[in-house]
Amino acid sequence: MALSYFHSTSGHTTLDAVGTDLPNLPAIRAEAIRALRELLFIRSTDGPWMSDPWRVWVTDQPNANGQTILTLEVASR
Repeated sequence: MALSYFHSTSGHTTLDAVGTDLPNLPAIRAEAIRALRELLFIRSTDGPWMSDPWRVWVTDQPNANGQTILTLEVASR
């Protein structure tokens, strides 16, 4: 499979310009879940309950260009 680019927003946006080579959609999904879990752990004191939803999204081109493959979002209501 081609490179997948993992981007995130949690008060500020981080765009992936390097990419990760993963074999299939289940592997992409697992990596996106891991990235969101890490984001929640690292920034737990100001979690998504204090601001806009946090999001990890995966595209097929760098810097959030191209087609979105997968999006995960965490928000409080």
